[in-house]
Amino acid sequence: MASLSPTHAQTHEHGGNRVRVWLTCAMAALAGLLFGLDIGVIAGALPFIAKDFQVNDHMQEWIVSSMMVGAALGAVLAGWMSYRLGRKYSLVLGAALFIAGSLACAFAPDPTFLIGARLVLGVAVGIATFTAPLYLSEVAPGNVRGAMVSAYQLMITVGILAAFLSDTAFSANGQWRWMLGVVAIPAALLLLGVLTLPRSPRWLMMKGRVDEARAVLDSLRPDSETVEQEIRDIAKQLEVKEHGFQLLRKSRDFRRSLMLGVMLQIVQQLTGINVVMYYAPRIFGLAGYSGHQAQLWGTVIVGAVNVLATFVAILLVDRWGRRPILLMGFTVMTVGMGALGYLLKLGISTHNEQIMAVAMLLLFIAGFAMSAGPMIWILCSEIQPIKGRDFGIAASTFTNWVANTVVGATFLTMLNTLGHAQTFWIYAALNAAFIGLTFFFVPETRGVPLERIEENLMAGKPLRQIGR
Repeated sequence: MASLSPTHAQTHEHGGNRVRVWLTCAMAALAGLLFGLDIGVIAGALPFIAKDFQVNDHMQEWIVSSMMVGAALGAVLAGWMSYRLGRKYSLVLGAALFIAGSLACAFAPDPTFLIGARLVLGVAVGIATFTAPLYLSEVAPGNVRGAMVSAYQLMITVGILAAFLSDTAFSANGQWRWMLGVVAIPAALLLLGVLTLPRSPRWLMMKGRVDEARAVLDSLRPDSETVEQEIRDIAKQLEVKEHGFQLLRKSRDFRRSLMLGVMLQIVQQLTGINVVMYYAPRIFGLAGYSGHQAQLWGTVIVGAVNVLATFVAILLVDRWGRRPILLMGFTVMTVGMGALGYLLKLGISTHNEQIMAVAMLLLFIAGFAMSAGPMIWILCSEIQPIKGRDFGIAASTFTNWVANTVVGATFLTMLNTLGHAQTFWIYAALNAAFIGLTFFFVPETRGVPLERIEENLMAGKPLRQIGR
């Protein structure tokens, strides 16, 4: 038999490498799906948990928010783990905790045990949210890196929708244990899949294991020239040492970018998005939908709009820019929350009023998913100087989970003490305030090299102008 020509052999090898890249990235992105599942699953399960365990609203808030407390701890641990253990084995540990936490939730004998189990699940979420995008950015080729990381964000929204659908399927008999436990199945797939993944070439080079890094890149890149260029690029990047704590003490300009990142993450949570994600059936109940099935199908629609609007963000982010999308998104969210509060104040009694209330809620979801959802994560990765980038992103991620915990642990209390309409008006007022914060402090970074952003920041330019 005649041997393949070099051209055919190379084409076959390149195709194989391309398949390995996509399989590797798809498996890492599965962590995003699990993240979304664990965010969304509690919404449908909570009413049945409250009924079975006879818990009040305060205990329900802690059942919801305990996962975010764990996620904050996991995000802090993930930075150390991803450096010591590597990205791959951090994901392995995260997947194992996903399985353990999901099963513990399913077999929880009482509310306190359930809170502890969701704390463990939160640690898994925190590890995954830090490590998976980092791993993806280090194994994906440069020409698809942005798409891969965006796909991870999209997988989160798909996971939320899948959780809402799963909750609806198990709701007929109030099977909340199945709702929580079924997440162990994709978690087991993630664990098995991650064990087959290669190590991050950047991490290997950080540890001085250049030959192993080259072998990994040989399996993921189209040719040896590309491999050697990437080896040189990584080596050059590693010459710049991380000095986050030193910069924090010595550089006023780094403190400015750090505070902007922290502010943006607080803003993202105070929009009220996770109020809807965690308590959607309760909100649909306020809107006049009294049956569990009606509330859960409404929640599914919320998840579907969340996914579709995220596609809009991916399409527009590099066309319109970050600032215009954020300004439009906060305006839409202000209208959605304000109008929903107004309808609740008037009282929702007719079918048309119910439809209008749901429309305003969906308007809010669409506004968030196409703006503050993805844009704030993008901005937080762009505004930090390279010597403090890991520290800055870790600080803003930790802040996100702390703010998330506060929102999850206060919503029902606000409803009970302030009133339904007033609670939504507070979130509307916050979104209106965020329009001003965006206008005065948020830079436009579309198409601007990270080096230029850093140069402008460290030159003392106003934050709003560091993207020029």
